[in-house]
Amino acid sequence: MIPTVTVEGIPEPVPDGVVVLDVREPVEWQHGHIEGAVHVPLSQLPLRLAELPAGQVLVVCRVGARSAQALMWLQQQGHDAVNLAGGMVEWATAGRPMVSETGGPPQVV
Repeated sequence: MIPTVTVEGIPEPVPDGVVVLDVREPVEWQHGHIEGAVHVPLSQLPLRLAELPAGQVLVVCRVGARSAQALMWLQQQGHDAVNLAGGMVEWATAGRPMVSETGGPPQVV
């Protein structure tokens, strides 16, 4: 069973002590992400695990599949992690705040 939370289940702003881990690819990240999130693409996670701050981890991707894979691996490493149901698509649909690295309005691609 994959621990999952819906967007509605996440307080706004995201509480201190909760690390938002975005496992999407760089181009997806650049177009829109949750402010303060840590960006480590799924393929790089085993090599960059040390970059993850201590705390509960909220894992996000576009719709929830890659983040579920990351979550299972993180749990095996002893991390307290939960998957965002529906990923960034649901986050954006709910009107939750995002930032962009492109200079344009944030969007989920």
